[in-house]
Amino acid sequence: MQRIAHRFILAATVLICGAATAMAPPHASNRKKVAKTPESSLTRYVDPYIGTGFHGHVFLGANVPFGGVQLGPVNVTEGWDWCSGYHYSDSTIVGFSHTHLSGTGIGDLGDVTVMPTTGPVRVTEGRVKTPDRGLISTFSHKEEEARPGYYAVRLKRYDIRAELTATERVGFHRYTFPKSDAAHLVFDLQQGIGWDLATDTHIEQLNDSTLVGYRNSRGWAVDQRLYFAAVCSKPIRNFSSVQVLDTLGNTKPAATGNRIKGVLTFATRAGERVQLKVGISPVSTMGALANIRAEIPHWNFDKVVKQADAAWNKELRKVQVQADETRLKTFYTALYHTMIAPSVFNDHNGDYRGTDKQVHRNPGFTNLTTFSLWDTYRAAHPLFTILQPERVNDMVNSMLAIYQQQGKLPVWHLMGNETNCMVGYSAVPVVVDAYLKGFKGFDAALAYEAVKATAMRDEFGLKAVKGLGYIPANGEVESVSKGLEYALADWCIAQMARKMGKTADYAYFSKRANNYRNYFDKKAGFMRGRVAQTEWRTPFDPFKSVHMKSDFTEGNAWQYTWLVPQDVEGLIGLLGGEQRFSQKLDSLFLVKGSMGEEASPDISGLIGMYAHGNEPGHHITYLYNYVGQPWKTADKVRFITDNFYTTKPDGIIGNEDVGQMSAWHVFSTLGFYPLNPANGAYVFGSPAVERAIIQLAAGKTLAIEAKNNSAANKYIQSVTLNGRAYSRSYITHQQLLQGGKLTFEMGPRPSASWGVAPADRPKSVL
Repeated sequence: MQRIAHRFILAATVLICGAATAMAPPHASNRKKVAKTPESSLTRYVDPYIGTGFHGHVFLGANVPFGGVQLGPVNVTEGWDWCSGYHYSDSTIVGFSHTHLSGTGIGDLGDVTVMPTTGPVRVTEGRVKTPDRGLISTFSHKEEEARPGYYAVRLKRYDIRAELTATERVGFHRYTFPKSDAAHLVFDLQQGIGWDLATDTHIEQLNDSTLVGYRNSRGWAVDQRLYFAAVCSKPIRNFSSVQVLDTLGNTKPAATGNRIKGVLTFATRAGERVQLKVGISPVSTMGALANIRAEIPHWNFDKVVKQADAAWNKELRKVQVQADETRLKTFYTALYHTMIAPSVFNDHNGDYRGTDKQVHRNPGFTNLTTFSLWDTYRAAHPLFTILQPERVNDMVNSMLAIYQQQGKLPVWHLMGNETNCMVGYSAVPVVVDAYLKGFKGFDAALAYEAVKATAMRDEFGLKAVKGLGYIPANGEVESVSKGLEYALADWCIAQMARKMGKTADYAYFSKRANNYRNYFDKKAGFMRGRVAQTEWRTPFDPFKSVHMKSDFTEGNAWQYTWLVPQDVEGLIGLLGGEQRFSQKLDSLFLVKGSMGEEASPDISGLIGMYAHGNEPGHHITYLYNYVGQPWKTADKVRFITDNFYTTKPDGIIGNEDVGQMSAWHVFSTLGFYPLNPANGAYVFGSPAVERAIIQLAAGKTLAIEAKNNSAANKYIQSVTLNGRAYSRSYITHQQLLQGGKLTFEMGPRPSASWGVAPADRPKSVL
């Protein structure tokens, strides 16, 4: 998960050990538990409310796959569970903004908020207890609708029906007003979400139907620059703009400032629809206008809704599964959540503003942003190599451009800004994985230069890594987590060097990849902070976790001891061999202990000390296959898919993290998972669907069938690939891309032979 500002942590935050239990919305009831083949329209199985409760932090609103516009409601409430601007527990709306994050641990964006109102002009938000001081309105979930590419709600205070849809760079609004001589569209350039603070904003009227402006802000993205243009379907009777002077709502006329509000005013008939198109651009207001002309040159709102639905269906159809209604909804909602980001960050003509704050003219790829790499390198990006091959090159090229502009690959990149959030250099596994899987749409020499240069910097403990082979715990916070992430990424660089014939680099980075051993205390049996070559940090408690102050990032020694997916065989040796490895892994799912009062609320979804709600442990359930016990993986994986992903608003067990939590569910529901994020292998678990068809590149398909599958029959008995017996408990990316048919025979008891033999187990290096 992402780092959490202490002011965002809710006092009532608690750790949970099972599925959350908030009340389901009306649309989530009456689901039948019957085997079902999806209809041609798969968007009907997507429930965008899933994850808007508990700590899911997902975006709710209208967007298209990987779109630069995320147009949706903003609640008046602020706090950690409002990182996306909306939480299911809330009943307030202060406007509809055009940019949102989804599933992050920090709030930002919320750019260019529009609120329809009637009556006296109000430009401040107001509060629930004092609504007259602002423009706030309440709403009911019964009068709210959300589906992919469309959102609607009735604002009770004004009796206005708001409808939203979007293209990649344009938000399309449709407001149905009551009769009023004073109907307004209020543009709020001050208010953002979470950390976001407007620093310089501007709005002006261009003609009788068009406004243009910009919004510069400081937050998680320390220097965000966004331009916009807004075109109204109804002639503007009056336009004014003001600078807000204080919390009481006093204002003065102004077009430029840090708290600018703009107000369009007109008269409306009862039931009159007023439409608004808002284009955004990282480059200029003219770019924003051009985006509107290119993407929505008309006023047919319903047509854009249909186009958005078609865009989502096109992507969702890449995996067609047969399962019961509940499984269809959790699966397709998860697949939907994997495609909110990375998001487009350029104009329709290809221009974008880079990390260097310079405008780059049509570089030949689609520039993207919102790279939550510490989360998404684990499963979301491997999923893209299967389902989004045409976008993988854009993602890598975007990262290489960032490298050229800032001297290193992105860490957590947001809207042309490097946040340096989380630990490690997690773009490295993504770039290496794409190269090793044969993607050709980027400069391989530049890619290697980028991964090596990123690893050879001196920041964040890397100087110690190069000199000592470990990061001293008394000199760098979160030293163990950083060291383990560096070792994983260095292993990836070594594999890339080997394939390129760079012998010296292969030897050097292979040695660094083994640095994980320097954090393992054989006496304690855990990874822990090392102060010196002969000294460990004391006192040591493998259960304790102190958020952003200890040796671990959002976790403890129990959870981080397993973060060696690049060399599981080596970890098995450190833990004393296969039997002791298996016993300790069993213990992880059973032990109980206090993590302390300062533990991160991200550590959720607990089974013993296994925390499914946080990413560093996502590979752990699949480790059993490496010691010939695939049935134990099946047990854990099936429990998690059934209980930690539900159809309720609190149906994601932890912070969704920009697609990673959902990517785990997509992979695991299909029956396999990329335990090592860059070795091109997928480890089998327990398929939770009866059948699936995956659309692959070059027109090929992979059909998956799980015969005799049921809640009881969760154990793989045997596997066939294209009709031939397949004894391995993993499949490679290249095998998968060949297509064909993968058949699992399921049963109620573990198989004594399948996946057990050493020759059939996964390997770190294939």
